[in-house]
Amino acid sequence: MTAPRELDPVIHAQARLKVIATLNTLGETNQITFPGLRELLGMTAGNLSVHLGKLEEAGYVEIVKTHRGRTPTTYVALTRQGRRAFEDYTAAIRELLDLG
Repeated sequence: MTAPRELDPVIHAQARLKVIATLNTLGETNQITFPGLRELLGMTAGNLSVHLGKLEEAGYVEIVKTHRGRTPTTYVALTRQGRRAFEDYTAAIRELLDLG
């Protein structure tokens, strides 16, 4: 029996896992506004911002700040690298479950 794959520590944190799983439900070219994501997840703006920063550092999410008219708007999307990392993470979880 081979050792199970390591779980990605960036994704494994509960809040970041919720963020990645939610963003993964969007199509590859889709994005969501920061307030929309915050509302979906029920997180505070500060908490979500910290976790998005860690995911962005890892290259898993892309954050784009723009304006809608005069209103600043922040969009969040899962990158290809983030999508692959989530697929690897879920495969590693499945392997762990199959060991039991």
